[in-house]
Amino acid sequence: MRGFGSTMGLYEPGHGFLYRTPLPVKAAGSLACAGVVLAWRSPSVTGVALLLTLAVLMVGAHRSPARILRMLLPAAPVLVILALYQVWLQGWAAAFGVVGGIIACLLAARALTLTTPVQDILDGVVRLAGPFRVLGAQPERFALALSVMLRSIPYLAGLFVDVRDAAKARGLDRDPRVAVTPLVIGAVAYAHRTGEALAARGLGDHDDGSGDDDIDGVDIDGGDGDIDGGGAGSGDGSRVRT
Repeated sequence: MRGFGSTMGLYEPGHGFLYRTPLPVKAAGSLACAGVVLAWRSPSVTGVALLLTLAVLMVGAHRSPARILRMLLPAAPVLVILALYQVWLQGWAAAFGVVGGIIACLLAARALTLTTPVQDILDGVVRLAGPFRVLGAQPERFALALSVMLRSIPYLAGLFVDVRDAAKARGLDRDPRVAVTPLVIGAVAYAHRTGEALAARGLGDHDDGSGDDDIDGVDIDGGDGDIDGGGAGSGDGSRVRT
């Protein structure tokens, strides 16, 4: 199974001030970029936002313009279609404001995920959801669910590509059943393996609502759905390993 990294973008170790910037600051900057672009939908504001995000990635993460452009390749088809539609509907200025704003938001979010390990992001989610404990919520379980999602979607994307390539090699790529059937079977099998691995660690079982389930050191492997225990009960239950 070929690797597809991470849904949010693969973390890449490196040097630069972005790597040393605390997660709350980076998250606030990403949200601020989105808020400004949405509040002031003008070409000038969009241009400033694009320049700032490009400069932050180039200086703060030491990424070249070519590598930054490659980050946008997965979204390029949608962006091109949206740009053509906006040009036809409202003109070039409006198209730049809309599409350029989306690109700025994507780059701002990528700046966060590029320079922050997924584990730190999950820990941040746990801390952010901490106040909801008074309502009976369990932030660790929410972070675990997010971790499972982040591992599952790339796995299923890789499964789809492998099934499609296998069908094409046999000259059966025109038959949708050849691609859909193995994909569904593989997805169900992956879900079963992940559920069994969680159950083997005592996660997901009904409890008395005390909210003190210990999921410390749980590692979810995206390749086979197994969860590698890293010492359950060895910590404070606030860290979900991925």
